[in-house]
Amino acid sequence: MKKNLFRIALFSTVITALSLGSCSSDDNNNDSGNNPGDGDKRWISITGSFPDENGSAGNGGTRAYAITEENAADPNYVVELFKMQGETYVNGFGLKSSRTARVQASADGKYLYNIQYGGTDGGVFNKYQVNGEGKYQEVGYELNTSTILGSNPRWVKAAEGIGVGVSFGEALVPYTGTAPNYQYQNPKGQIEIVTIDLNNTAITNTGKIAIDLGAELEGQGYHIWRADVPVLNEAKTKLYIGVGVRRHDLNGTVTTNSSGAINGWKTTTEINLGTATYVVDFPSLKNPKLLISEKSKISNLGYRTMTQHVGTDGHVYQATATSGPDILRISKTTNEYDQSYHFNLNTALGVTGAAIKAWKYVKNGLAVVLYTHSVDGGYVALIDLNTPANSVKLATEIESDVDLENTLGQFQNIGVIGDNVYLPLTPAGKNGNIYIVDTKTKTIKKGAQLKTATGSFYLGAY
Repeated sequence: MKKNLFRIALFSTVITALSLGSCSSDDNNNDSGNNPGDGDKRWISITGSFPDENGSAGNGGTRAYAITEENAADPNYVVELFKMQGETYVNGFGLKSSRTARVQASADGKYLYNIQYGGTDGGVFNKYQVNGEGKYQEVGYELNTSTILGSNPRWVKAAEGIGVGVSFGEALVPYTGTAPNYQYQNPKGQIEIVTIDLNNTAITNTGKIAIDLGAELEGQGYHIWRADVPVLNEAKTKLYIGVGVRRHDLNGTVTTNSSGAINGWKTTTEINLGTATYVVDFPSLKNPKLLISEKSKISNLGYRTMTQHVGTDGHVYQATATSGPDILRISKTTNEYDQSYHFNLNTALGVTGAAIKAWKYVKNGLAVVLYTHSVDGGYVALIDLNTPANSVKLATEIESDVDLENTLGQFQNIGVIGDNVYLPLTPAGKNGNIYIVDTKTKTIKKGAQLKTATGSFYLGAY
């Protein structure tokens, strides 16, 4: 019934939909940008987040500003995305979202896509045409995915022109019975899926996966608690959905809340299952299968960043971000984990305690990684997935700043144009720069200046 109602509402929406323009007066400001329809320029959109009403850094919303490649490379060019006059921002464009937007973009940089996260309009999809500086024009239809995904969906551009949103829900309470004779039951639950045509702003399919880990694993307390980072394989026949795995301690005691009601069994850190990914056929979203890699014990998910990428060799590479050093591979020929492949950032760079916070596959086995490790700060590396020994750390002037370590945990997207990689790096409330990695020469240089404000920082390039 839920899907039928949703489709009726969607059909009505499509019939009556209108193209939407910018909606807030501060989003059409004094920027001089180019006129809409200037499609020949290659814009790089820089995004940043600002604090919420309680002052929580980066949790209040997201703004965007578009610059050229020449601007990005110029250390004298200044982007001041958070400049205000009174209570009004004077630069950039405010993307619709009550909390930090989850932004995606077309490969050519001409469009940004977002599904709003949280609040009254959580789950609403918006598409923006990029016209330079603060000039973004809302185009296409607003699509409400919340009927299926809820108001806090996880979503990404799973392939060029194709968006996929996922959410985990409808889990059972982990017990049956009454005090003191509680008995454990596995939460199970299900993964909801929505696919979106990003070119024509239309929902193309919905599906769901009823979680079934099998009697043996479920009997050991293993359960799924999150779905995330969906990606399509090169042939666009398989959709891989990352999942978070936890385990209840069935030998422990139940926990109760302040009123004495049971909360359930405590979770345990003893998780030996490995990294798990669900795969379904595409575009049907049928025939779910659980894949497990024994090469890592860390879940396949990202906080606000994409962790799975299709390589130029056709394999899918996934980083066990945002707390692990591992990159795993799903074979393009078997559509299963390649159990012979394992990239470890600690080994490749000779560090300890590495945690990949964000990364981007560039081409020919080369990728750029933003990471932390046992030494305070946030770091950049150019890695070689085929020959790990060729991986190199690339130094920045702010790498030892512990505040950069914190903001990397919320980093969303690494921009790539040809052989150049664009990294807007700023510790929260501190100025920084766009750093440009040349993957041919394995060098990094400092580009445009990025001005911040209290509780604000930059978190993506597109």
